[in-house]
Amino acid sequence: MASTSDLADLKTPPACVADFCLIPLGTPTASVSKEVAEVQRLLKKSGLNYSMHSAGTTVEGSWDDVMRVIGLCHALLHQNGIVRIQSDIRVGSRTDKKQGFKDKVEAVEKLLKEDEK
Repeated sequence: MASTSDLADLKTPPACVADFCLIPLGTPTASVSKEVAEVQRLLKKSGLNYSMHSAGTTVEGSWDDVMRVIGLCHALLHQNGIVRIQSDIRVGSRTDKKQGFKDKVEAVEKLLKEDEK
């Protein structure tokens, strides 16, 4: 078991799934679709697997890559004049098996299909 004295030897998890929502504050209108589109363009260029939904975006990859791309989303919006951004991030990791966000949804959908029988 690792102890706090071993922090330099700890590695971040090899994979994670994060759901995040960047909330630009102080925009001229209530709409943030322009900012959301910019974030989606950045995610497309990142090469990571991601999926936008009505209240944010789910992205998967290595812990370091996912956290970096979320930070880059902040940096991009700041560069575009947004001076304050609040983000909600929920992230999960597991080491017993490889599982992406699509796999998690498919597992629940499979159970729901069994209800139809």
